[in-house]
Amino acid sequence: MLLSRQVFATPVVICMCILGVGLIQFPQLQKLINRKQSASLETLKKEIKSENIRLNFLEKTPSFGYNNFIADLVYLNFLQYFGDNEIRDKTGYSLSPEYFEVILERDPRFLAAYRSLSISTSLYAGMPERAIALSEKGLKSISPSVPEKSYYIWRFKGVDELLFLGNAQAAQQSFATAANWASKFSDPESQRIANTSQRTAEFLSRNPNSKYAQISTWSMVLNNHPDERTQKRAIKEIEALGGKIVTTPEGTNKIIFPPKD
Repeated sequence: MLLSRQVFATPVVICMCILGVGLIQFPQLQKLINRKQSASLETLKKEIKSENIRLNFLEKTPSFGYNNFIADLVYLNFLQYFGDNEIRDKTGYSLSPEYFEVILERDPRFLAAYRSLSISTSLYAGMPERAIALSEKGLKSISPSVPEKSYYIWRFKGVDELLFLGNAQAAQQSFATAANWASKFSDPESQRIANTSQRTAEFLSRNPNSKYAQISTWSMVLNNHPDERTQKRAIKEIEALGGKIVTTPEGTNKIIFPPKD
């Protein structure tokens, strides 16, 4: 009887420990939210530094089999962090890659995390090298079928390589791989992604400075990230490249490309 109680208690204790380690991050984030009106920049920087220490600690903490749980919890922390525009305007987005160091180390197949990684770390934190390195590490644990729609990760990587590093050759390879992976599936979404990714790769193979390819890639950003800040940035970049945005009666964005590439 005693043995059975111990067997039952052990996973419960482990789970509670993991929960406690994860929840330790929430009070600090809540402080940042509650004090946005009155906190000085110096105070906010100290709290960001403290949050970074917590993330580093959590990255090294044993998971006891609860990797996905930790990844989900830290992703929720990240969403709070990223969505607090008023604080981010003061402190920047430097913690973005630190969140994803934890998230993708725990769950490299977390598809939604790669989308957030690209926009937060490359576009807002200005660290595309970190975003690409994290994506490349995660891709070692990913196949065309696991997770579902994993071809998107190659597209996000291609976006970072083309738009933020200007590495057209690497971007071409990423979009070509996305096309290859997506082509293995017959559903309409996968076939659409296969076709658009292949066209982008072909644009880049013919012309590494292709405006069409850059406009197409910014349109991915526009369509994948509906927050207002990102929309404005993507529209600005598309128009600077000679493209135009037209809103269809259905409410979707249609891109009109310039006459010449």
